[in-house]
Formats: sequence, structure tokens, C-alpha cells
Amino acid sequence: MAASTPASSAAADLVARIARGDRQAFERFYDSHASLAFGLIRRVLRDRESAEEVLQEVFWQVWRDAAGFDPARGTPEAWLIMRAKTRAIDKLRSMRRRGQTFVAPLDERVARGPETRGDDPALAAEDRSLAQGALEQLPGPQRQAIELAFYGGLTQAEIAARLGEPLGTVKTRMRLGLERLRALFKADEA
Repeated sequence: MAASTPASSAAADLVARIARGDRQAFERFYDSHASLAFGLIRRVLRDRESAEEVLQEVFWQVWRDAAGFDPARGTPEAWLIMRAKTRAIDKLRSMRRRGQTFVAPLDERVARGPETRGDDPALAAEDRSLAQGALEQLPGPQRQAIELAFYGGLTQAEIAARLGEPLGTVKTRMRLGLERLRALFKADEA
């Protein structure tokens, strides 16, 4: 396992305390990580009210599932982000199924984000995220497939249809891109 940063170690300690029912640890974890999760959720859903609802669900899941956190599998931040992404995509798909919203095709300029995001601390935290920097280091086709899945909530089959590419090509691009991201994050932790 790569060496963890002091911040990740502190967050892992908080998650361990949350697993034992420590409400103060939960409050501290929420205060320090909610803006990161909210930024991602908001980017996927593009609706503040729905994003706030999903954020609440994500932290309820953190409270319930803290005992399942395994520091050998990643940082608490990555664990949280994965839950936020999954919940946001589930919500987006649910909204699509019910016909409550029309989701426009993903605009690459929106996926990368503008240069400045105003005074919203959640969006500012998102801009500073390591994930965006790592995504920008990927080759274009790999980055595009991962962004469509991660930010657009599309399945691999939907991505293949949108891009007019074979499903196997999309799967390979995503696998290679995710492997490269994993290597970038491991190198960054070292």
C-alpha cells in the first residue's frame, strides 16, 4: 500500500471512529469532506435541490457503512467520492426513467469546468480536485469515455452508442484510462 498523507490518515481515523458510532467524528468528517462530495454530485445532476438530497443520502451511507471502509483499498476521500458518484448516477438514471428531466448531451467544456467558479465553495473545491488534474493527463479518447461515465452517468453501452464506437473499444478505453488514473494516484501518494 502506498504511503498515506496526514490528511488521509486523519480522515481514516475519523471513519474508524464513525464506525464505532462517534457523532463528533461524523460531524468533523462531514465538515471537511461535504464540499468535495457535493461538487461532484452537483456536476452530475446539475440541479442543486437533487444534489443536496443525494449528499444527505451519501452521508447517511457513510454513517451506516463506515465499518466497511478498508484503508488498504484506498483513501477515505476516494471511498466517499465513489459513493457520491454512484448515488448521483443512480439518481440521474431514476430521474431519466421517470421522465422528470431532459438531460442534454454532455458538453466537453462543461465536463472540464470553466476557469473560475465564483464564490460557491463546493464548486471551488471541485476545481481543486486531484481527479480533474489526473483526467487531463489521459489521452483524449480515454478521458472522454471516463467523463461520459463519471459525469454523464452513461453506461458503457450508452457511451459506445453515443460515440459510434464498438462496445469493446469503449470498454478497453475505460479500463486503460482507469488503470492509468490508478497509477497516477499511486505515484502522487508516494
